[in-house]
Amino acid sequence: MDFAEQRQALVDRLRERQEISGRVAAALLAVPRHLFLPGVAPEDAYRDEPIVTKRDDAGLPISSSSQPAIMATMLDQLGVEPGQRVLEIGTGTGYNAALLAHLVGPHGHVVSVDIDADVVAQARLNLAAAGMSQVEAVCADGAQGHAASAPYDRLIATVGVWDLAPAWLEQLGAGGRLVAPLDLRGVQASVAFERSGDHWAGRSVAPCGFMRMRGPFTGPEEVVVLRRDPGLMLALPERREIGDVPAALDAAPAEIAVPEVGAAHVPGFSLWLALHEPRWCALSGKLGRGYGMSVGLVEGDGIALLAAEGSHVARGRAATGDGVVAQGHGPGGAELAAELAGHVQAWAEAGRPDMGDLRVAAYPGRSRTAAGGTVIRKRHTTLVLSFMDA
Repeated sequence: MDFAEQRQALVDRLRERQEISGRVAAALLAVPRHLFLPGVAPEDAYRDEPIVTKRDDAGLPISSSSQPAIMATMLDQLGVEPGQRVLEIGTGTGYNAALLAHLVGPHGHVVSVDIDADVVAQARLNLAAAGMSQVEAVCADGAQGHAASAPYDRLIATVGVWDLAPAWLEQLGAGGRLVAPLDLRGVQASVAFERSGDHWAGRSVAPCGFMRMRGPFTGPEEVVVLRRDPGLMLALPERREIGDVPAALDAAPAEIAVPEVGAAHVPGFSLWLALHEPRWCALSGKLGRGYGMSVGLVEGDGIALLAAEGSHVARGRAATGDGVVAQGHGPGGAELAAELAGHVQAWAEAGRPDMGDLRVAAYPGRSRTAAGGTVIRKRHTTLVLSFMDA
């Protein structure tokens, strides 16, 4: 069957909400996503949704086809040109590698690395079905890159990373660009880096959300499966003890209005909260009537989350108003909601800094200090974060 109309409808929907370059739009129109999701109804493959394709024994998603909207954003950040050599970390279904292959054209080459042999084997079948001969799918630890085909003009990670792997930076050629969903104290941001003197300078930043990298290069962040059905998960910036959060979410919430924040502001506020509050958390899964995410604070048996007025994020109760509130659940939930509302107020007074206002610089090693910026020390790099108006 020809699904060109479904691909056109997907691109039209994306362009209603975001800017997409002509080349990336052409790739989305040309590459049949349904061939990379053989267990999914073809019409479902062209929804703007992530599709989980593998879970671990605890029910945690460990491989997927990412949401087309963020794929388009990251591909535009990457700026692939015809004839280039590209390294992708995280093969998944192979769909993003196929989009990259379309962008590099017949004279380019794409290497895609994944840690799971079964994922790579299926991706190879998918790529063959789509006729993408420019892609070399390799089973290996992505943190080591793929030195055999280096140097690369572009490198993209399609999995959440806690730090920039030294191998990636070494395998990028002169003038190379790296795009990765980088952990910033729990919040992920897709950052496009280029070399600038003694460091890597972030050229653009966009909100994103990816399952974390596995293997020896994993970071301290933790994702806790609260309920396998409907796939309710709690992300934390580092491993720590929490109480009976599922029971807390069942309780009727206390609500405090936070008129300063709307849905479009959530990524910016979430980053602000993560940089100022070690109790930051993000709840994701089937919230209300569809898949979504809510940020907030968790401590002990209590949790507070940003939510639509009158809704109940874990119970699927429809919103009764147009506003956003801080909802407190369980013991101490009302106090946490008040603190969450206070953070919203502080963020508003600081000028509502957004993710797009963020500037990220990555320096080798852990000794870098900087005045006027937030310093986050990783294993191999030191990140310095600032906002444009700071």
